[in-house]
Amino acid sequence: MKIKMKNKLLFFFCCTAFFFVIAEEAMPIEPSSEASALLSIKASIIDPLNHLKDWKLPSNGDIGAVHCKWTGVSCNSNSAVEKLELPHMNLSGRVSEDIQHLTHLKNLDVSQNNFVGDFPSSIGRVEGLISINASSNNFSGFLPEELGNLTNLESLDFRGSFFEGPIPTSFKNLLKLKYLGLAGNNLTGHIPGELGQLSSLETIILGYNEFEGGIPVEFGNLNNLQYLDLALGNLEGPIPAELGRLKKLSTIFLYQNSLEGRIPPQIGNITTLVLLDLSDNQLSGEIPAELAMLKNLQLLNVMRNKLTGQVPSALGDLTQLTVLELWNNSLSGPLPMNLGQNSPLQWLDISSNMFSGDIPAGLCNGGNLIKLILFNNAFSGPIPVKLTSCLSLVRVRMQNNLISGTIPPGFGKLPQLQRLELANNNLTGEIPNDLSLSTSLSFIDLSQNHFQSSLPSSIFLIPTLQSFLVSNNNIIGKIPQQFMDCPSLAVLDLSTNGFSGSIPESIVSCEKLVTLNLRNNNFTGEIPRAISMMSTLAILDLSNNSLTGLLPQSFGSSPALEMLNVSYNKLEGPVPANGMLTTINPNDLIGNAGLCGGVLRPCSQSSATKFSREKRLHIKHIIVGWVVGISSILAIGIAVFCGMWIYRRWYWNGGCFVDRFNVGSGEWPWRMMAFQRLNFTTNDILTCIKESNVIGMGASGIVYKAEIQRPHTIVAVKKLWSTGTDVEAGSSNDLIGEINLLGRLRHRNIVKLYGYLHKDCDVMMVYEYMPNGSLWEALHGKLEGRVLVDWVSRYNMQWEWHRDWPIFITTAALQSSIETSSLTTFFSIPILKQGLLTLG
Repeated sequence: MKIKMKNKLLFFFCCTAFFFVIAEEAMPIEPSSEASALLSIKASIIDPLNHLKDWKLPSNGDIGAVHCKWTGVSCNSNSAVEKLELPHMNLSGRVSEDIQHLTHLKNLDVSQNNFVGDFPSSIGRVEGLISINASSNNFSGFLPEELGNLTNLESLDFRGSFFEGPIPTSFKNLLKLKYLGLAGNNLTGHIPGELGQLSSLETIILGYNEFEGGIPVEFGNLNNLQYLDLALGNLEGPIPAELGRLKKLSTIFLYQNSLEGRIPPQIGNITTLVLLDLSDNQLSGEIPAELAMLKNLQLLNVMRNKLTGQVPSALGDLTQLTVLELWNNSLSGPLPMNLGQNSPLQWLDISSNMFSGDIPAGLCNGGNLIKLILFNNAFSGPIPVKLTSCLSLVRVRMQNNLISGTIPPGFGKLPQLQRLELANNNLTGEIPNDLSLSTSLSFIDLSQNHFQSSLPSSIFLIPTLQSFLVSNNNIIGKIPQQFMDCPSLAVLDLSTNGFSGSIPESIVSCEKLVTLNLRNNNFTGEIPRAISMMSTLAILDLSNNSLTGLLPQSFGSSPALEMLNVSYNKLEGPVPANGMLTTINPNDLIGNAGLCGGVLRPCSQSSATKFSREKRLHIKHIIVGWVVGISSILAIGIAVFCGMWIYRRWYWNGGCFVDRFNVGSGEWPWRMMAFQRLNFTTNDILTCIKESNVIGMGASGIVYKAEIQRPHTIVAVKKLWSTGTDVEAGSSNDLIGEINLLGRLRHRNIVKLYGYLHKDCDVMMVYEYMPNGSLWEALHGKLEGRVLVDWVSRYNMQWEWHRDWPIFITTAALQSSIETSSLTTFFSIPILKQGLLTLG
């Protein structure tokens, strides 16, 4: 009897509760309260583009359900607001605490805006919320503890703001949560282990924060987890082996932390894994052989760790492997010989290790290989012939190995190949003629090998060729005369070979040539006068040859020449005392017994008489022309003189004339080395080096803004702190070498280096001027009131850096700053700014 009574009471209470729930759902909502709440929310919003212009009450006072038609507002059948979606509207201001009055709200989206201040804690009272997206804003303060009250929440996205403090432990109550995105904030503290109780979680994105401690082992309980991103989270300690229990996981991003210890072999149990990136940590030990069990793996990136041992041979059996990056570890032994044979391999970078043995022949069997980067290892044997039929290849970088044999013909026929770097190996034979057929090669470096015979006759006709380096070989014969069509050639280094004959005058057809190095050869004859007047030539090294005749007078008036070395030849006669020859280093002229005058010893009377007689004869040859055109020349001369006088007065009344360079100090003059054609001079730069033009100062030097008035040009000049070492001396060759290398770099994410000035112990570097200030200021609100807050842009910046890092690191010798201290006009990250980076 008692049991029946209890059952009846239980049934009664259940029916009553159900009735109240139904009654609440069916209860009509007062439209005025919903509209008033929305108008209160609008009152705290700044809407510069007037997206919310329709948020207003009708003039006739008939409210009805008018708010349900407002922009971004969706209602249910009872006119209650269920969705408030205001993404990407350039809104700012604050999100009002009145959000709590939208009691039936299920979806809130205010992403891609500029909201500031605290996120409203009253949101915790809207218990029906299913999704909150407030990503890519400027919210600050702590994450509200009240968010833990939203037990129906399935998606919470707060990425890309400035939240600080720890992740609230109340998040453990969000048992229905599937998506948690908190990346790109200033969160600190430990990642709560309680998050491991949220068994519904499918995606965790917590990277780009400043956490403490390590990865919670409780994450191994998230059986539904598919995507785990903790990159750049300041995490330390080992990678939990418990992650191996996550059978649905497809992506693990743990790069750029301070994780240490071994890679857990249990990761091999995650057979669904597609992307595994553990790069830029302190991981040690060997690569687990169990990773070969990941049959769906497409990306394996463990670069920049402390890994040792050999690459498991079974990795070559992975049929989906697309990207394999192992560079900058201490790995050794041979590569799996079947690597690439059965997979769509696109990117292989294993540089800066200790690999040895032959290069696998089937790396491009899938026909997808784009970048093959093997430099700084001990590979031996020949270059695989199959690579010459790999039509997808863009870069082949094998320098600094022990590769032998010849270069197989065919590389010149690859339609996309841009870089061929085989320097410092044991290659022999001839340089293949088919390289001349290329329509895409821009960089060829075959230096420090054992090539013989002569250069292909048409090698300089490659239309895209920018740099050609074959120094330190045994190449003989004459330089090919086919320079008539070299529209892109900027660097030509033929030094330390056996070239003979004269220097071809046709080389002046290379209108973009900046560096010409012909030292240590057997060149004879006179120096072509036309070379001295090349419009972009900044560095000319003709030392250690057998050149004869006079040093051309026109070198002194060369438009771009900054460094000239003609030492150890057979030149004679007086050194012209004009232009850059008045400040040339005497060491660049020594070894020519017949040279005198200028910066060298004075010419003897007999020498002076001899060359004076030759000079008078030369004058007689041209005096007829002077007499014939004396009238017109005189008129033109007067006009030019007047024009120059007016121009000087006009020019020196420009912006930088006050602080002229003091040339009477007795110091060695400044010399400028240019990497391209410039429309300003050394003196233009020096006149702008003054305190009022300082725009920055750091550990390596002080930065000036140099504004050249005519023609109007703005550059950034970084004067490095003096090291006390003579720049001209051999002890500074590393510094000058690094700067010269920087000048050859071309990439949209590298600030352009125009050139550098140096004298004695001082160096000044001339960069492209970045008008948008520092990335830090853009991200944190100090850029003249403008803030770069778009999370996609911020994420893309970091991704560009992470993506392009393998491209920029070549010798893996980082000498100075990789900074995000400047922005281009379009807010792309310049990887290098006012620092030095050695790239091999």
